[in-house]
Amino acid sequence: MSEGEREGEAGRPAVRVHGLWKRFGEQIAVSGIDLVLPAGRFVGLVGPNGAGKTTTLSMITGLLRPDQGTVEIAGHDVWRDPAAVKARIGVLPEGLRLFERLSGRELLSYTGRLRGVPGAEVDKRATQLLDVLDLAGAQHKLVVDYSTGMRKKIGLAAALLHNPEVLFLDEPFEGVDPVSAQTIRGVLERYTASGATVVFSSHVMELVESLCDWVAVMAAGRIRADGPLAEVRGEAPSLQEAFLQLVGAGGRSAGTDLDWLGGGGR
Repeated sequence: MSEGEREGEAGRPAVRVHGLWKRFGEQIAVSGIDLVLPAGRFVGLVGPNGAGKTTTLSMITGLLRPDQGTVEIAGHDVWRDPAAVKARIGVLPEGLRLFERLSGRELLSYTGRLRGVPGAEVDKRATQLLDVLDLAGAQHKLVVDYSTGMRKKIGLAAALLHNPEVLFLDEPFEGVDPVSAQTIRGVLERYTASGATVVFSSHVMELVESLCDWVAVMAAGRIRADGPLAEVRGEAPSLQEAFLQLVGAGGRSAGTDLDWLGGGGR
């Protein structure tokens, strides 16, 4: 999608979620959430482990069918018009499975052609992405031999190759070294500056606070707060402190319950 098209659709939310539920047996993973994510922003979906972040993103991106509720991306219903939605989104899920017996360049070439991008344009974009993400030297190396950081970067390149309107990332910095993390961060900041939207999940508050301008806080399958970063943080000195208050963990302490720990004794 061109910058002009994005500007023309600036008034429309990137994502609209209504009444979203998901159960796994007796466990309620997502409990009837409503959420509207603005377009052209860097959005953080934050919460403790087990909050329902990955389940929510999987349903929003069409990877997991909800029990109830609707999801619209760029005005298109995810389940009624999946082809239109998938053409407009890029996804980098947690634990991404890649075609490991392809080289990095072959993976991008295959992904781009699968997306319907003309071959010459795929090759041009692949070259640029490999260069920007510092993968040019490893472009002919098999993905199976890539490090964790390299796999995250080639996965990000594949998700960006067709120039999506909304990019969804699940824990994109998990297990990534500081150099690779800085490279990924620079690419994402350039991407949102063009008017596109990034939605990423994380439980690292410092990272979210430094990157995002809009935040949704999730705990126990529910949205506890959402809005501009400054609004969600409120009077708290940091997003971390606001988050602990929102999820009810502010008073939790190791205290004397572990008074046996330390000192070398048994």
